[in-house]
Amino acid sequence: MRLLFITSNRIGDAILSSGLLAHLLDSYDDPQVTVACGPVAAPLFAGIPGVTKVHVMRKEKWAGHWMKLLGATLGTKWDVVVDLRGSATAYILRANERYVLKADHTLPRVQHIGSVMDLTPSPSPRLWPGDNVRAEAKTLLPGGQSVLAVGPTANWPKKMWPVERFAALVAQLTGVGGRLEGAKVLLTGGPGEQEQVQALYEAIPEERLIDQIGADLIATYAQFERVALFVGNDSGLMHLAAAAGAPTLGLFGPTRDDLYAPWGANAAFVRGARSYDEIVGDPAYDFGSPASAMTDLSVKQVLKAAVALLDKTEP
Repeated sequence: MRLLFITSNRIGDAILSSGLLAHLLDSYDDPQVTVACGPVAAPLFAGIPGVTKVHVMRKEKWAGHWMKLLGATLGTKWDVVVDLRGSATAYILRANERYVLKADHTLPRVQHIGSVMDLTPSPSPRLWPGDNVRAEAKTLLPGGQSVLAVGPTANWPKKMWPVERFAALVAQLTGVGGRLEGAKVLLTGGPGEQEQVQALYEAIPEERLIDQIGADLIATYAQFERVALFVGNDSGLMHLAAAAGAPTLGLFGPTRDDLYAPWGANAAFVRGARSYDEIVGDPAYDFGSPASAMTDLSVKQVLKAAVALLDKTEP
């Protein structure tokens, strides 16, 4: 069975689409799947059993990346084409079945993705770390001691909770009398983001810090499978943690939690006093400013939400 799966350029949306990919791999005999996605998301799909090719779509002028995708796929007779980008590609290619996602800004993103094939419930995101990757995660995080994972960065500074508040939260959760007293701290983020989290480097005792800023996404997923709690901004890493089954607390401000809250039974979100509409509708709101739009979310609020999630998810 030849299947073409066209998914997102962005890490978060690509992760959220992984449940649908898993459904396809499980539903068809001898699937041979080509995944088309952006370069930052491509490592998520490499090495998956049944995925025979990852076509990397690097954005080009005049939709050149779409023309290259057509050039790579037009000569194949596809059994199934799933296009989560809503392009015309599926209608140009020869295919027995076509599923093209239409725009929707009312459903949670995972439900929206599942709706393209009328799946109820929508399949939950998941990834495929190999045994060697899980073994490396076990070596790094051997168990016997709780690990708090934090994701203090994002691809847009306005949706980043101030890093000094992350440092205060870590101190209260892992310090003397904290709910995760003595826990190690897994610090996660994208390549080159170390400077943005300097306050955390200064606040976390060296012997308890596990620095994984810039680490491979699949390796980080396997590490998230072993943590007691993840707390982070609305980002790809937040969705990665939730997909791994980690108790995941997402921090929201100028983005929509109704669409992008972390998915799963072990997930929750918290925001300050202002709703998304109140934040972006404020006359003083400046989309282009690098200033955080999450200063109304207090350490006390996040700590309370984190403890509540631990109460719910701890065995």
